[in-house]
Amino acid sequence: MLEKLESVKENFKELTDKLTNPEVIANQAEFQRLAKKRSEMESIVNAYDEYTSMLKKLKDAESMVEIETDPELKELAELEVSELKPQIEKMEGQLKLLLIPKDEDDQKNTIFEIRAGTGGEEAALFAADLYRMYTRYAEKQGWKCELMSMNDTGLGGIKEVVFSIQGNGVFGKLKFESGVHRVQRVPETEAGGRIHTSAATVAVLPEAEEVDVQIDENDLRVDVFRASGPGGQCVNRTDSAVRITHLPTGLVVSCQDEKSQHKNKAKAIRILRARLFDKVKEEKDSARAENRRNQVGSGDRSERIRTYNFPQQRLTDHRINLTLYKLDEVMEGNLDEIIDALIEADNLRKLADEENN
Repeated sequence: MLEKLESVKENFKELTDKLTNPEVIANQAEFQRLAKKRSEMESIVNAYDEYTSMLKKLKDAESMVEIETDPELKELAELEVSELKPQIEKMEGQLKLLLIPKDEDDQKNTIFEIRAGTGGEEAALFAADLYRMYTRYAEKQGWKCELMSMNDTGLGGIKEVVFSIQGNGVFGKLKFESGVHRVQRVPETEAGGRIHTSAATVAVLPEAEEVDVQIDENDLRVDVFRASGPGGQCVNRTDSAVRITHLPTGLVVSCQDEKSQHKNKAKAIRILRARLFDKVKEEKDSARAENRRNQVGSGDRSERIRTYNFPQQRLTDHRINLTLYKLDEVMEGNLDEIIDALIEADNLRKLADEENN
């Protein structure tokens, strides 16, 4: 571990020197790339400096215990040793976590896709609840949400919704939400008071930049059509809706929420780019680890990850055996406890992998 930390510190110094180079300063793209890299290392270097400082204090205190003849001073040195040892042990654990390789996509914005699954209108209502939950959470984090596409039922439910969340470290926080979310509750239309089980699927994709995924216009078939909506309300009377088919992969994206065909096409391209990027990422991850299905962050959207039991006010995340009895708070967007637990579990898994390699 110490060798890795010394290497990081050396790289940090080199980057600091490079950022004062006039040639690098003149090249803004290169300057920003290096500045970002340096910023990512800074917390590790600061923690390592604090760690080495504590080690020196411990060594000095232990030396004083050995040579000091004054009983009071010796006692003070022994007290300092007893206080420093657990602090150093804790700092070592923090440094190990800081050295875990970061997912290069964690800082990206995300594109969220929520679809009603089994359960008819009740599943669509649950999908709408999830959409509200995530947008509330995003608001609490100070992130920006942008609706990209929605297909509602006209009865308060959502068949499918696609939206983006933009902010600092969004994907890193929300990537573990991909999967099947199951709900158990009594529908408002259920006269007998029976509990029904429904489901919705969530896909969280890192939003790709143009530099990440190059899309050839020749690979696209673009169809325009008239937007439709429930009850004929707020429906465009022009062919503004856009459907884009990516011919090499067969991926299809439709957008019709904007009145402008141009805006609908731009949003559809963003969704398509994210899906293509996710496809490549998934293939890489699958090749990298055969046991991916057992990992917290597998992103397998056919996996049931969580159950929301409304009669018992219980939420259970099946991947980490976490159960909370405050479902009302969770549905209002208070997701920190769940998300922090998932990130911690993933870090511990990565740490175990690093130690075994």
